Amino acid sequence: MVVRVATVAFEGIEARPIEVQVQISNGNVGFTLVGLGDKAVAESKERVRAALTASGLALPARRLTVNLAPADVPKEGSHYDLPIALAVMAAIGAIPADALAGHTILGELALDGSVTAVAGVLPAAVAANARGHGLICPFDCGPEAAWASSDLEILAPRSLIQLANHFKGTQVMLRPRPATRTIAGGLPDLRDIKGQESAKRALEVAAAGGHNLLMSGPPGSGKSMLAARLPSILPPLSPRELLEVSMIHSVAGALAGGELTDRRPFRAPHHSASMAALVGGGAQARPGEASLAHQGVLFLDELPEFQPQALDSLRQPIETGEVAIARANHRVVYPARFQLIAAMNPCRCGHGNDPGYACKRQPNERCLATYQARLSGPLLDRFDLRIEVPAVSAADLMLPPPSEGSLQVAARVLAARQRQVARYAAIGLPHVGTNAAAPPNVIETVAELDASGASLLRDAADRLALTARGFHRVLKLARTLADLDGTDSVGRVHLAEALSYRNLLQTSAAAA
Repeated sequence: MVVRVATVAFEGIEARPIEVQVQISNGNVGFTLVGLGDKAVAESKERVRAALTASGLALPARRLTVNLAPADVPKEGSHYDLPIALAVMAAIGAIPADALAGHTILGELALDGSVTAVAGVLPAAVAANARGHGLICPFDCGPEAAWASSDLEILAPRSLIQLANHFKGTQVMLRPRPATRTIAGGLPDLRDIKGQESAKRALEVAAAGGHNLLMSGPPGSGKSMLAARLPSILPPLSPRELLEVSMIHSVAGALAGGELTDRRPFRAPHHSASMAALVGGGAQARPGEASLAHQGVLFLDELPEFQPQALDSLRQPIETGEVAIARANHRVVYPARFQLIAAMNPCRCGHGNDPGYACKRQPNERCLATYQARLSGPLLDRFDLRIEVPAVSAADLMLPPPSEGSLQVAARVLAARQRQVARYAAIGLPHVGTNAAAPPNVIETVAELDASGASLLRDAADRLALTARGFHRVLKLARTLADLDGTDSVGRVHLAEALSYRNLLQTSAAAA
């Protein structure tokens, strides 16, 4: 007799059905586990053996074979412990065999028989609901699984004994409730920043259209402070975006206590981060910072200090909105539609543009060009806004806090984004929520340039040597500026402001 139990294997954020097959037969006493599992899967037989012993059960003195089917699909992770243990318990008659039918099971076992948390419960719950299954998962992951569907049957045991008692009818487990994460203390406010009005304007425009922003300025000018306050003016996640973001974080094991939040992700990796850390990879092809920032912000401080290869690996995700990680035996795709915000000093010493400053190493122009040459031209071309953040004077610091803060700016950003969502939904693109994500052929249509604006853009494209990508990014930025003004057509003033944001680093990049 073969006992079959359903579980999953993860391919990106997708949960692929896997069947755990257990057979007890005559022969040499042993515990054999097959099915192309990794080291964590191979070690599960020792955890299962110890957990069953701690629960008062003993493996029979017969041959025990466990197969993870299909056998040609790689299996990774420790979440196979619980389905294997339950299938063995059903095979030896410790629990009714039909009790596990119609359930997708995942969880890790401790040596004392307790069930501990694993990554990927939310995608597994979504897949189980789509298959018409219930879900058996660790107690700590129950609040996460409850978000999949209100109709999904969920059993979240603390231990094997508790689950066995539930099946016997001596103990009833309550369905877990969805958990929400609260942010204590609120977010940093734009009111904390004195001066830098032009930089605040650029930050608002970037937030309104989901545009990439590069800030250059001397140390202490407030670049990092501005970036840290961007989440306070971004609109909350929509239900569809919340599900996408939460599934990525679930696979990465980043949902503490199964708590979800509608705040957009804000990821700020150190400049020593490797290529695999940024775009994902490793032995198990885990999501990187680009995917963890999906539908949110990826902030790269000290941009030229990152490894050039790591920075250039972001070029494709910026365009496609996804990261494809290829391995010898499988290929994984993670969503990565993020907003790139970067900050940098103009040169190594940081003061190359200060009036009267002379670099001790080399002429200022050469110092600026050498440092900025660390950034490739194709990467710079993907920044819609490039602004200079000057040093703040003592007179600005002594002024009272500005009257307008994040609350007022967030209201304008939300109104602009609502206009964009309605516009693209009306033309059959409900998955496009910002101007930055609009396809080039669509943005040419929705920009609605008049004759004066078209003439300005044509002349500027020749003078600034805009690439085709740069041409469309200017259109997208101008469309966002018009949305902030509440107008349907893009005027000459919107194009002029959009073009002004692409001047920074143009001369220095050419000199390098």
